[in-house]
Amino acid sequence: MTDEERLKILEEKAAELRRLAQENGLDLSSEIAVLEKKIAELKKALFAELSPWERVQLARRPDRPSGLPFVQALCEAFYELRGDRVLGDDPALRGGFGKLRGKTVAILFHHRGGTPEEQRLARFGMASAHGYWKAKRIMEVAGRLKLPLVTLINTPGAYPGVQAESHNIAGAIASCIWQMLRHPAPTVSVILGEGGSGGAIALATADRLLMLENATYSVISPEGAASILWKDAKFCQEAAEKLRLTAAELKRLGVVDEVIPEPPGGAHADFGQTVALVREALLRHLEELSSLPLDELLRLRYKRYRYVGSPNPAN
Repeated sequence: MTDEERLKILEEKAAELRRLAQENGLDLSSEIAVLEKKIAELKKALFAELSPWERVQLARRPDRPSGLPFVQALCEAFYELRGDRVLGDDPALRGGFGKLRGKTVAILFHHRGGTPEEQRLARFGMASAHGYWKAKRIMEVAGRLKLPLVTLINTPGAYPGVQAESHNIAGAIASCIWQMLRHPAPTVSVILGEGGSGGAIALATADRLLMLENATYSVISPEGAASILWKDAKFCQEAAEKLRLTAAELKRLGVVDEVIPEPPGGAHADFGQTVALVREALLRHLEELSSLPLDELLRLRYKRYRYVGSPNPAN
């Protein structure tokens, strides 16, 4: 019997005990607690041994916490801003101002959509040019107000359509990167699911970059890399290994500052706990960065991206 099969049997037993306890008024709390402990231990062991490709599958789950529901749960209040004042509004990349433990911050985030219709309109989180021009606009407003900037990333990449190209999506992404690099207040980015290509980098050039345990961050998808390197997308598992796209690998390489642990079973298994873990990490890093003078904040930001990946960065 595999560990996955054992886990399924234990979860079924726990569910049956809960049903019996509820229907018959029985006190089975101790028996349920024993099963839940075994389930948590087994989940922890299973998720510790996941391959990079398996983590890619977890990062892509449609029920992974992200988007507007995540932001609404994360903040005590959220006020959304719409439109880029030129092309229109893009539902795939959204933002505005929110309250985090009483402090006002600017927030940008990818939104994949919940219903099939919403997913179609949001292109599963692939923002077009007007999404990134809107993001730049919100960054500029936040900069004028000296507000900290938080970005939440979950996208396969920017939308590669002809219309996006005609509206200069490359220039929009570059403008977002430049705006984040010169932002006059602390910036923290969290990769919640997929961090794909320039669509993710546009929101990830922050003072601190955090990742959920099973999130991924890469310049190209494993399928795309396999098509280029092996001329066949079926080698995507090998490509995922070579890309070093997991949170643990990127932390080891110095690209990521912190890996946020996920609840047993993954982020999708406990929405509330995932939100709480991300909130705690965000507040902690924002507090650390807020204690720095602006010139020191900008100096450290420059050093971070000037020497990213270097084993011996200059002081």
